Amino acid sequence: MSTPVQTYKRRPRGKRRIGAHAFLIILAFYFVIPLWWLLVAATKDTAGLFGSPAFWFSGNFAFFENIAGLFQHDGGIYWRWLGNSFLYAFTAGTGATIVAVLAGYGFAKFRFRGSGPVFTLILGSVMVPLTALVIPTFVLLSDYGIINTPWAVILPSLLNPFGVYLMRVYTQDAVPDEIMEAARIDGAGEVRTFFTVVLPMLRPAVVTVLLLSVVVTWNNFFLPLAVLTDPELLPVTVGLNRWTALSNAGAGGEQVWNLITSGAFISIVPLILSFLFLQRYWQGGLATGAVK
Repeated sequence: MSTPVQTYKRRPRGKRRIGAHAFLIILAFYFVIPLWWLLVAATKDTAGLFGSPAFWFSGNFAFFENIAGLFQHDGGIYWRWLGNSFLYAFTAGTGATIVAVLAGYGFAKFRFRGSGPVFTLILGSVMVPLTALVIPTFVLLSDYGIINTPWAVILPSLLNPFGVYLMRVYTQDAVPDEIMEAARIDGAGEVRTFFTVVLPMLRPAVVTVLLLSVVVTWNNFFLPLAVLTDPELLPVTVGLNRWTALSNAGAGGEQVWNLITSGAFISIVPLILSFLFLQRYWQGGLATGAVK
C-alpha cells in the first residue's frame, strides 16, 4: 500500500521579504531613536529639556549657546576631557590593533607547542565581562604605582581577545599558504612577507579591529572611573558623569543638564566620522598584494 505524500505549503516569497524588511525597519528605529533624542536634546536649554516633548525640538533653539557654554564651563575642562579621550582611544586602539594583528597572524599561520590551549584560553577570555576585571586590574596597577596616570587606562586596553580571534579567522581565509610560499621562494624573509604580502590583504580586518578597539576605549567608563581621580585626566564619559552627579545634587549643585546632553552629542561625532571615513577601506580587494 502506498503512503500518501504529505505536501507543504510554502509561504509566498513576497510575504517573507515584507516580513524581513519590516523587522529591519523596526531594528533601525530601535537604534536611531536614541541618537535622534540626543540630537534634539542638544538643541534645548535646561528648561526645554524638562518642559517640551522629549523627541521634538522646543521653541528655543539653544544649540550654539549650549556649545559655547560647554567649552567655557568649569574653566573649559571639557576640552581637556575630549583630548584625554582622543589620547586614550588613539594610543590604546592602535596598540590593541597591532597586538591583535600579530597574534592572530601567528596563531593562523604558524604551529608551535601550546598554540591550541593558549588560543582556547584567549577565546575563553572573551566571555569574561570587562567590569569583572576592573578590581583585579586596579590592584595590579596599584602595585606598580601607575594608578591615576594615563597608563592605567591605556595598558589594560591593549588586550583585545576578540580582535585576536577575528584576525586569526580572517587570516586563515584571506591569506592562502601558497602566496606566502611563493614569496619565500622568491627570497623574501618572514618580516618582508608579512609587511609586503600579508598585511595588505588583511586591510579590511585591520580597519575593523582598529575601529572596534577605538570605540571600546572611547566608550570605556568603569575602568577610568576606578583608576583615575584627577579631574584633569578624566575622559569624556567619566567627566560628563561628574557633571551629572553635581546636577543630581539638586539645590546644592549647578544644573547643567543642557551642557551634559550637548557634551554627549559632541562626544559621538568623532566616532561617526571615523566610521564614515574608514568605511572605504572595508571594501578593498581581499587579494591586494598577492603575487601573480
